[in-house]
Amino acid sequence: MFQRLREDVASVLDRDPAARSAFEVLTCYPGIHALFIHRMANACWRRGFLWLGRFLSHIGRVLTGIEIHPGATIGRRVFIDHGMGVVIGETAVVGDECTIYQAVTLGGTSLYRGAKRHPTLGRGVVVGAGAQILGGFEVGDGAKVGSCAVVVKPVPAGATAVGNPARIIEAGGGGAEEERRRRAEQAGFTAYGITRDMEDPVSKALTALVDHALESDRRLECLLQKLERAGIRLDDEAKEEIADHAHVDLGRIRSNC
Repeated sequence: MFQRLREDVASVLDRDPAARSAFEVLTCYPGIHALFIHRMANACWRRGFLWLGRFLSHIGRVLTGIEIHPGATIGRRVFIDHGMGVVIGETAVVGDECTIYQAVTLGGTSLYRGAKRHPTLGRGVVVGAGAQILGGFEVGDGAKVGSCAVVVKPVPAGATAVGNPARIIEAGGGGAEEERRRRAEQAGFTAYGITRDMEDPVSKALTALVDHALESDRRLECLLQKLERAGIRLDDEAKEEIADHAHVDLGRIRSNC
């Protein structure tokens, strides 16, 4: 148990730039305290002392704000950053070296006793703040779940899932790690509830479509003007026909050419 505690402290020092010393991590990080208490609660649970396991889990929740069911399986070097509001269900499995931010829920959608109701996180998974992963499926090794995402289906290894309901925006498989990270960031992954430019992704997509349509209008109008300067004149009927097919208001942007 104490060997795992040393590993936990070392993993926090490695991943959190705000951590300054092992003593600070050991005394001031609720994620470390929650994991330490969980290991005791889980040992009681596996040995049949169910009430004692639940009671230790309850103490951990009161002290840290992190609720981990004593039946959950937590791997080595797991980092629960900040941690307030984290909920990890009974049949959840968290793999080695995972990072979980505040207000994350590893929950279930089934009420059947004995069933695998909660998710399994592979090795090195990152779950952003406020994300909810609901169901007894797998999130593959190295996957990322964006902030406030609601995941109800399996996530492939190395993939990034964002949105509600979550969609896969980046899958691993051959690309360089830095390139995968860059593309996932461009697509919208963030560990917290903001994006780089603070815009809604649907709004950004609509804005891009409008900008594209305006640019197409401008280019077509410029083309018509250059044809006229080259001596190729189109009558009004031909211009209207082109405008109808291209859905262009030829007079709207003449000054931009």
